[in-house]
Amino acid sequence: MKELLVISGKGGTGKTSIVGAFAVLAESKVLADSDVDAADLHLLLNPTVKTINEFRASKQAVLDPAKCAGQCSASAACAEVCRFGAISLSCGTGAGTNAGGSMSVSDTGGAAGAGFPHIDPVSCEGCGVCARACPHGAISMEDVVSGHWFVSDTAYGPMVHARLGVAQENSGKLVTQVRREARAIAERQGLEYVIIDGPPGIGCPVISSMSGVDLALIVTEPTVSGTHDMRRVVELAHYFGVRTAVCINKYDLDEASAEQIEEYCRSERIEVAGRIPFDEGVVGALVRGVPMVANADSCPVCVGDSVQASDSARPHGKAALATRELWRRVAVILKQSPSSQAYAREVSIRDR
Repeated sequence: MKELLVISGKGGTGKTSIVGAFAVLAESKVLADSDVDAADLHLLLNPTVKTINEFRASKQAVLDPAKCAGQCSASAACAEVCRFGAISLSCGTGAGTNAGGSMSVSDTGGAAGAGFPHIDPVSCEGCGVCARACPHGAISMEDVVSGHWFVSDTAYGPMVHARLGVAQENSGKLVTQVRREARAIAERQGLEYVIIDGPPGIGCPVISSMSGVDLALIVTEPTVSGTHDMRRVVELAHYFGVRTAVCINKYDLDEASAEQIEEYCRSERIEVAGRIPFDEGVVGALVRGVPMVANADSCPVCVGDSVQASDSARPHGKAALATRELWRRVAVILKQSPSSQAYAREVSIRDR
């Protein structure tokens, strides 16, 4: 089993479109969308969700009104130590819960005029300092549901994907969960590839996506920002000893810049595995929500769509043909590549 990660230094380079095409072209694979902050591979593959699982990786402060009971009167240690402004003091009595479901002290009917803590669940960062500072042990840290991850079926094979909740963190842990499940499916079903749609940038989700993969295919475009961010993610991959290859998408929009990218790749001993030209057919496929190399006639939602009749939207367009060639080359690299651990050792020895 080989793990292929498709990433890009920046968003909008066509990474997900290429993963969607690989989903069609690879015969034995499981798909994983690790761009959990802005997952969109499902828009191309139209998955049928089989299982929904909660993701709990963060904590939030919850107040026990019975233990607090307004004993801190005009001031409260919890509010003083909170550096995120998540705890405020209110006066009066009443019943109800705050937005996060935890109760303020006023809910217990404490004495009017006392300082009653109110925990704002949106501002709470879950650091736990308030729980340690409370002299009455009235605040505890409880797990919260930060998102969900799914196991689905698609027309092209199984898929694992996720959705992080609004304003939730720990996306790196969710990426790890998605990859772990995808790998488990591949092992159970004897599949040859795990194809991962990675997140953009070089942050924590990218690092979680990159660890232990056999090849990171970096999709870039011939622009200043595309080239700059490609270099950053190349440096990140080299730091972790991950083998890389590059695909230049829409290379014919600025062939001089594309040549500069190739020159950089030669200097870094990185193979340019593919060059995909600009093709309006890709836009047509995205509009209909199908991979660019898929047969548009097989998409039931497209029946009767006038765009479907456009020849540029067919799976034999110039971008589709280039992407098929890209997959053939990537498959060869994967078959020839050593394990990720062996490659990391090779790079370490080479750079000494």
